[in-house]
Amino acid sequence: MSRTRIKICGLTREQDVAAAVGAGADAIGLVFYPPSRRALAPARAAELRRLVPPFVDVVALFVNASEAQIQDVLDVVRPDLLQFHGDETPEQCERHGQRYLRAFRVGGPGMETSQALLKSCLQYGSAAGWLFDSHSDGYGGSGRAFDWSLVSSESARPVVLSGGLHAGNVAAAIESVRPFAVDVSSGVEESPGIKSADKIAEFVAQVRRADGA
Repeated sequence: MSRTRIKICGLTREQDVAAAVGAGADAIGLVFYPPSRRALAPARAAELRRLVPPFVDVVALFVNASEAQIQDVLDVVRPDLLQFHGDETPEQCERHGQRYLRAFRVGGPGMETSQALLKSCLQYGSAAGWLFDSHSDGYGGSGRAFDWSLVSSESARPVVLSGGLHAGNVAAAIESVRPFAVDVSSGVEESPGIKSADKIAEFVAQVRRADGA
């Protein structure tokens, strides 16, 4: 039986880190995109990072951040993985010498078909994984699902499925795409940046049920 990895993103509180870790999440995401209601200052993120036990990855999410902003997070927070959600080029993703995820906004310009999407992805062959979210007018997570058939599980890099996932649809998403991992934020929230321990636990339970099926 394969095990779908789980990332809970957009954490802002100690109790939410505890809930994610306690439920069995493989990774937590911290947002460093100031317009987001889930954004953290590096010092605050470092406080949360210290609560994360071994073998749970900390992922730092950026959107068109400057080199200096990214380096500040690297120095203060020391994340395990970077996630780029903006218009970053392959060179910009690689320049810090850190493992990274590249996010693709499916359905956006140049990503309307599976062939066009793959062409965009292949530019980022150095990524540790390709994360697929739905297109929105802004940046960061959209909170909406997209046409999962555009993503192939036979990808050149591990597939991380995001965009509008919640306990009610994650099993169907896993059955459709067979991703390496799923990434959820708004789908386990009471309000932006405020997670629900019950929703996190139910989301994880549904992923495990899908793995068992």
